[in-house]
Amino acid sequence: MRTSTWFHQHLAALRALLALTAITGIVYPLTVFTIARLPGLDHLADGSLIERQGVLVGSTLIGQSFTDADGTALARYFQSRPSAAGVGYDPLATAASNLGPEDIVDTAERPSLLTAVCGRSKEVGDREGVDGRRQFCTDSGVGAVLSVLGPRDADGDVSRPERVVSVNEHCPARPFTSTFRGVAVECARPGEDYATGVLVPVLGDAPAHPAVPADAVTASGSGLDPHISPEYAAIQVGRVSRTRGISADQVRAILAEHTHGRTLGFLGEPRVNVLELNLALDEQFPLSN
Repeated sequence: MRTSTWFHQHLAALRALLALTAITGIVYPLTVFTIARLPGLDHLADGSLIERQGVLVGSTLIGQSFTDADGTALARYFQSRPSAAGVGYDPLATAASNLGPEDIVDTAERPSLLTAVCGRSKEVGDREGVDGRRQFCTDSGVGAVLSVLGPRDADGDVSRPERVVSVNEHCPARPFTSTFRGVAVECARPGEDYATGVLVPVLGDAPAHPAVPADAVTASGSGLDPHISPEYAAIQVGRVSRTRGISADQVRAILAEHTHGRTLGFLGEPRVNVLELNLALDEQFPLSN
């Protein structure tokens, strides 16, 4: 290759490098920064933060808990959905639990996803005065799962059970069902291994469409979701109105103002921003104490 050709190729490459550096490293960042500081957009660029009387109370983009120091739900506020991010809504530990529908047996380290859902559903049902029962859940709020032990047939099924254990109900608990295929159901004893049995989730007699919606018992993928469904908000109206000493219609009016439809009319689902809703309640109907 001739020296002149080599020089022109490298000169062209250097020009391209300088031009792209100027565009992507200087012009583009400055353009984005300038647009972000325009009136009406600067609030979004700063993290959609919310202040009241000079105090930062949160962000419209990150959920938070409305509980006391012991983790008990504050009755005067609408409650957020569960969070798996750290101890809850931690932006530095944003994550899902990564547990799936096959996680149905409790361990010594943690409850199963099924038991977590069952327990939350019962807790919400008791708190809001609605039916908290859920399919595959016991009345006490744990996963209704049996380990059926005995010789297996060619299909891997235990046609003639020798023992049946309710794996998530530990002794001296009384199992949610007394018998299974003619065999008495036992409670689970600490230290015993029932993994050799066939796991059988029991459907139960709970309604197919539970009164407690899914977002009340499951965490979001990020663990930071600031929204709940209108259905979850609706079952909380009675409790909030009673605690604040106002009518349910007054609470529903504020709830309607903070219920947003699908983005662009077709993206996502209708939603309610819990922080904005609770702040509006405090502003319009502050508690005397």
